[in-house]
Amino acid sequence: MYIGKEPTVGNFQVCDAISVVNGQAAYTMQVGGVNASPETANHMLVSLNGILQAPTSSYTVAGATITFASNLVTGDVINFIQILGSVLDLGVPSDSTVSIAKLTATGTKNSTTFLRGDNTFDGVANLSTASGSAPSYSARAWVNFNGTGTVAISGNGNVSSITDNGTGDYAVNFSTAMADTNYCVVATKQNTATNVSSGIAEVVANRATGSARITTWENASLVDSNNLSVAIFR
Repeated sequence: MYIGKEPTVGNFQVCDAISVVNGQAAYTMQVGGVNASPETANHMLVSLNGILQAPTSSYTVAGATITFASNLVTGDVINFIQILGSVLDLGVPSDSTVSIAKLTATGTKNSTTFLRGDNTFDGVANLSTASGSAPSYSARAWVNFNGTGTVAISGNGNVSSITDNGTGDYAVNFSTAMADTNYCVVATKQNTATNVSSGIAEVVANRATGSARITTWENASLVDSNNLSVAIFR
C-alpha cells in the first residue's frame, strides 16, 4: 500500500513525439495519447537537440509536465523522452534467475545449505517435513565421528574440528559460535563391545559458545567411542 503515487516497476516507456513551441519551456508528456507521469526527473532519459539532458538542472518534472530550464525556440528538437519506471526496484525475479550468491549478504550458503545472516536455519535442501502445529527446529550443529585413535569426522554441519582431550573425552568445536551457552546437546554412542552393561555419551557441564564437551562411558569407565553422534539445538 502506498501513500500518494504507486511506483511503476520496470515499466520502460517512450513518450509520444513532442513538437517544440517557440518560447515555451513546459510540455505535457504522453504515451499512446495518455498523460505519463515519471516517478521523478531522475527516472527519465531526455534528449534535446541530440544531447542527453541533466535531470533537475536541465529540466524538472511535475506530474506529466516536463519543464526545461529555459524556453525552447523554433529549430530545437526534443529527440525523445524515455520514462524508466522505478529503477531501484527489481520487482519479482523470473524463475531460476537468482543464484545462490545473491540469496544473502552474510551467513553460509552453497548448493545444499543456506544460513541466513543470523544463522537461524540450516539445510534448505533438506528442510523438515514434520506435520502438526508444534514448531520444528533445525540443528545449529551436528557431527558424527570416530573417536578411537586419531579422531576422524564422518559427517558434520557447522563443526570445524574435534579435540581429543584423552580417553573418552572430546570437545566438539563449532565453525560458527553459538549466541550463548543455553543450547541443548544431544549425544549418542555405539558400544564397543557386546557385554556392556551401561554405555552412555554424557554432556559435560562446562560448555562454551564455541564448543561442547562430550564424554563417553562403558561400565562406569571412560572409553573411546568408534561411532559418536552429537547434535546441537538452540
